[in-house]
Amino acid sequence: MFFYPPVRVPWSEALEAFVVGIIFSFLLIRTSSFERRSDAIYLKRSKAFVFILLGLLLFRIVLKLYLGQYISIEETSGLFFILAFGMIAPWRIAMYLKFKKLQAVH
Repeated sequence: MFFYPPVRVPWSEALEAFVVGIIFSFLLIRTSSFERRSDAIYLKRSKAFVFILLGLLLFRIVLKLYLGQYISIEETSGLFFILAFGMIAPWRIAMYLKFKKLQAVH
């Protein structure tokens, strides 16, 4: 995606998008946990999880509409890809660490 020149964004903007994604990931990390049932480990459902995802989606849509006035759709796409990666990667790492910690207890 970033080989296509119109999608490229300045490093400072990419870093900002990544940091915002990390900040968003804290909500997901705090509301995600595992539980042990019998000999298996499951992700425990959080009632807030759906509302957090919908809130993040709404925030991203509003931000996209605002940013779309000032930067091109290609750059906006690149920034939101980086933001999503910054949100998903820390969440997945945290989930892996929580899983391994619970697995080691048994």
